[in-house]
Formats: sequence, structure tokens, C-alpha cells
Amino acid sequence: MRHWKRFRQKLHQAVFPAGLSRFIPGNQVTLLQNGEEYFPALEAAFNRARHEIYLETYIYKNDDTGRRIADVLKQAALRGVKVYMLIDGFGSKELPQSMLDYLRADGVKVLIYRPKISPWTFKRKRLRRMHRKIVVVDREIAFVGGINIIDDTESAADISPRYDFAVAVEGPLVEVIRRSARHQWSMVAWSYLRKGTIRSQPLPESTFVGGKMNAAFMVRDNIRHRRDIETGYMQAIEQAETEIILAHAYFLPGIDFRHALINAAGRGVRVVLLLQGRVEYFLQHFASRALYGTLLDAGIEIYEYPKSFLHAKVAVVDRHWATVGSSNIDPFSLLLSREANVVVDDEGFGTTLSKSLMRTVETDGRRIMPDNWKQEPVYFRFMSWVSYGVLRLMMGISGYAPGKRPGRNERTAVLDE
Repeated sequence: MRHWKRFRQKLHQAVFPAGLSRFIPGNQVTLLQNGEEYFPALEAAFNRARHEIYLETYIYKNDDTGRRIADVLKQAALRGVKVYMLIDGFGSKELPQSMLDYLRADGVKVLIYRPKISPWTFKRKRLRRMHRKIVVVDREIAFVGGINIIDDTESAADISPRYDFAVAVEGPLVEVIRRSARHQWSMVAWSYLRKGTIRSQPLPESTFVGGKMNAAFMVRDNIRHRRDIETGYMQAIEQAETEIILAHAYFLPGIDFRHALINAAGRGVRVVLLLQGRVEYFLQHFASRALYGTLLDAGIEIYEYPKSFLHAKVAVVDRHWATVGSSNIDPFSLLLSREANVVVDDEGFGTTLSKSLMRTVETDGRRIMPDNWKQEPVYFRFMSWVSYGVLRLMMGISGYAPGKRPGRNERTAVLDE
């Protein structure tokens, strides 16, 4: 396709401006859907580990899955593998001290990102969380996505497993992800007065050969990479020619992002949104719905996923550019949290993800039709706009109203994120 060759050339030259990671060739990226595919792959990698393991997660739950992963990590530590586990203080606030003690007893190093979450401490940095889900094993394999260390299913028998994705990465991009994980760990270790600081040690190079995919690693923080993920999305959307599919648990884009989608639909690109169909968090759910009218009027297709809790954070553009990661399209992900996504420039991978998403849209999606939406009760729309206003107010209090660039305070403190 001639248009795709042009698109690809632009991607390699400019889709990641200064500060963003560029595409690296020679990788193999494997799509993993739900914990059913993710956790067995994770355990197998841990069992193969010989030197080091980095695990970052927003939520670590003391359930069957969490205990199973803990056992495998302890076994790795007992055979001499250096294991570094970093969890978020808010997302993992329910993880009992007994689990932390259990892990640490056999040498697993555990640190907590921003452990102070008192509701009486009203500071804007309380909203800045480590939302990344990253695992790196030696220099051989890395996992990036939206799946936390938590059972895939809810206790209610009528709810299917969470709908989510991750990727397994092999090849030269693993080293890029590894450096990011080491940096994140070291940064938090310094905040604990160097507790758990990594001592450099020689590590064998990766033995993987034969990968053919171009892939990149994008992060979001409040220092050097504040807009990297959003910019990557925007540039892909602006260059789309046939199809854009976005699947996100929380979807509350800023005005520039909305305009990019509306403009794409206006030039004939099919734009499909697969969004949360169950109420998990009231404000986010109804605030997202406040935007439905504008998007539907532009010809954008909106489907809600009522089968279970949609936790995915993925996108495909023209069945070639694809991203899987931890970043939602909402202010918390794009303006506050630490996030990480893998971007893949490969027709085979993009087609696989596109077909998976469209299969879900066709079999389990509940389409929101423009005419039906206009007939929704007034009180329902009012509730949506109130929720939207409250979220904007929260962003203003945090110092990051949508569209506002981080100021001096955000540039000065490494951990003020």
C-alpha cells in the first residue's frame, strides 16, 4: 500500500520527536489477552530467570494469583536471582504486611511508590501514581500492558474475566524497557535513603535472534516525558487513512485529542471506540459519557462492553500501528500518572489486534446509536456533565487542568510525580 509506505516512513522519521523512544527493529512482540494467557507466560519467564527480575505493578492483590506469583518470585530469589518488585502505594494499599514479609524473607526486594495515601493529606501529588505494569527478566524478555497482579475474575459468578491485554517482547527493545525499570527502581530507592539501591553487575546479552518487528517503548512521567504517549497517539491518528480502533477502560480525552478523532472521521476514516459498559468508578464512567454526543455527531462509532469490566488500553491505526500498555486516554493517565506503552509497527501484529477487537465489538459490544443517545433522560445527561465538571475540578486542584503544561514545580522534584 503506497499510503502506508509514506505513513511508515513518517513514523520512523518523526512519530517520536525529541524525548520519545524511536522504533527499534528486530523484535518479536506477542499479544497476550487476559490473565489466562498472561500469567502462565509470566511464570514461565520467572522460572527461566538466571540473573534478575524487575516487576512493576499498580495493583498487587493477595489473592490466588498474587500468592502464585509470589511463590515463583521467592523460588527465583532462592536460586540466586535478584528480584526487584515495585508496587504503588494506592493501588496496592490492601496488600497486607504479611505478604510483604513473606516475599522479603527469602530475598525479594520490595519497594512501595508513594506509600503515604492518607485522605487527610490534601496535596496534589497524592493523585500522581505509578500506574505502569512492567516485567523484565534478564535481558531476554519483557512484558508491558494493562494487567495487574490480580485474579482475572470478580467474585460475582455472572461476570466474565476482565477484558485486558499485555505484550511479551523479545529482542533489542527489551534492553530499553530494562533501563527504564532500573531507573524507576533506583529513583524510588533513593527516596528510601538508598534502601534497595541496585549495584551494577555484568549481565549476559540477550540470546534472542530472528525478530522482524519494529517496536518502541513510550513512557509518561512529569519530567522529561510528560506528553510522549499522548503525542504518539495524536500523530498516528492524524496520519490515519482507513481505520482507527481504540479500546480503553477510561476515555476522557482533551479537546485536541477529540478534534483529532473528529477530523479523522471527517476525512473518511472509520473511528471505532470500545469503552467501559459497567460502572466501576462512578465519576470516570459518567464523565466519559458527557462526550458521547459530540463524538456520535461526528460519525464516530461507540460501543460499550457490558460483559465484564473492560480494562484494556490498546489502539490500532490502519491495521499497522498498534499500541498496548497501561495508559488510558484520560487526565489521570495523560497528565498525572507514570505510564508505559509498547508501540508496534507491524502489519501482522496490527491485524491480529484489530481482528481481536472487532470480534469483541461484533459479539459483545453494545452500540450507542446517535438517535437513542439523544433520547436519554435529561437527568442522565446532567449527571454526566456534573461528573465531567468534578473531574476537571480535580485536575485543576492537582495543578494539571487539561491542556495546561506542567509548571516550574513539576520540573524541579524528581519524585514529585
